[in-house]
Amino acid sequence: MKKVFLFPSVLMFVATTIHAQSKTAKPAAKPKPATAAVSSLRTTNDSLSYAFGVSLGSYLKSQGVGAPNFALLNKAIDQTLKGQKPLLSPEASNQLMHRLAEVKAQKTSGVEKQKGKQYLEQNKKKTGITETPSGLQYEILTKGTGAVPKSTDTVMAHYRGTLLDGKEFDNSYTRGEPLTIPVTGVIPGWTEALQLMPVGSKWKLYIPSSLAYGDYGAGQEIPGGSALIFEVELVGIKNQKATQ
Repeated sequence: MKKVFLFPSVLMFVATTIHAQSKTAKPAAKPKPATAAVSSLRTTNDSLSYAFGVSLGSYLKSQGVGAPNFALLNKAIDQTLKGQKPLLSPEASNQLMHRLAEVKAQKTSGVEKQKGKQYLEQNKKKTGITETPSGLQYEILTKGTGAVPKSTDTVMAHYRGTLLDGKEFDNSYTRGEPLTIPVTGVIPGWTEALQLMPVGSKWKLYIPSSLAYGDYGAGQEIPGGSALIFEVELVGIKNQKATQ
């Protein structure tokens, strides 16, 4: 899955918004000393500035940047707002931040991948578990008798997804309708399993991170390097009668 790094664009947007609103903000009766503590948020510009500081601080913390050079940080923001040539181009800045994210992802995913490896090594020894050459493991809960999807098909499937510790991150049953999606429009572990499952089947899939979301994970609920467990019920193949 292609990863899109949006933070620099958000920085530009919010900084531009703050700059535009600051033009219309009324100046204080007396300028406060530069060292005065901020005691209140008097204008929309104050609130936006502070809110963006919180967002930026949270982002830097999440990336392991404990003590940035605030002088250079403020200089970069000021140059951007004034349309001046920055010390680093937006492209170079984006590449640098991409590398930071990649290093962090690889570091944090290592622990999860080791957990997944140990779990799957033990799991494949259990009765009823089948492992494919790719490393996908599955357990047949209900045997279906219908057609088996092809890579070009679109299927309808109910599912429940959890981490290895049982924490649920998604469930189509609670939404009241199955997922409708192309066989190749899902993670590799699903794509492989769907082409083995007859319609009417319900399988339990044990998917290593390499066949799931890799080192980056997905959102806040699936850490990078996570092996995943899915219960998948193949409800049908879309337009099956028309294509067979």
